[in-house]
Amino acid sequence: MEKAVIYNIMRYSVHDGPGIRTTVFFKGCLLSCKWCHNPESLSPEPLRIFNEKKCIKCGRCAITDSGDNCPTGARETIGYKITASELMLEINKDRPFYEQSTGGAAGGVTFSGGEPLYQAEFLLEVLAQCKEDRINTAIDTSGFCDTETMLQAAEAANYVLYDIKFMDSEKHKKYCGASNDRILNNLRRLAETQAKLLIRIPVIPGINDDIPEMTGIYEFIKDIKNIEAVHLLPYHNIQAGKYEKIGKHYELSAISGDESPNMDEIQKLFNTQFRTKVGG
Repeated sequence: MEKAVIYNIMRYSVHDGPGIRTTVFFKGCLLSCKWCHNPESLSPEPLRIFNEKKCIKCGRCAITDSGDNCPTGARETIGYKITASELMLEINKDRPFYEQSTGGAAGGVTFSGGEPLYQAEFLLEVLAQCKEDRINTAIDTSGFCDTETMLQAAEAANYVLYDIKFMDSEKHKKYCGASNDRILNNLRRLAETQAKLLIRIPVIPGINDDIPEMTGIYEFIKDIKNIEAVHLLPYHNIQAGKYEKIGKHYELSAISGDESPNMDEIQKLFNTQFRTKVGG
């Protein structure tokens, strides 16, 4: 693939895998989770938005046909195309931070999104270049992707951050827009590999934080030997502003940003088998 569409490169991240990391956010995702923290990532193309309240009618956008130079930020483009070599230049800028990671955790780069495997050909190319440059890599995936491509990426990466949201397929369809059959099957396949897995579970109050649902997830993963840790991700509602910004309605606005009252019990459940922490 000649270019990919990304929308952010976040430096000095400590929540997207071991050590100090650079997180590259890809655009494009086939799921539509109702609590998605990055709704601007769902479309695979650059997204142009307009905030009429900020517009001072300077006319600059009529001249340039772009919001990139808007003096007030009334027009903005989220997402841009980048080549693998250009992205590698950005990743290598942060190499000193990776080497400063403490606690024995190797820092590096995490490919997130959206769904990084949505642009799989480009991702595989960059993973190969990172391997040549001896840069530690992680993929943050929903698992809703082609199995063989996912296995290729998992073999090339140092870590796979794998999201599980439900065991109940109907709930998964309701809240994420698709069945979880492919996701669970892909995790079974990853369990047969040498991939280092970090399971990430978003804990959404009133949606999936009941103990039977979490027990179902625990029972499904408890015998997977290559899981290194489980991260329980508390829900927050700061993403509501993002939905407003891109002109979408946030359907879970009635849920407060408070942590699930069941979090301690959920953590205790997973702690019986795994190294578990609350947060990324």
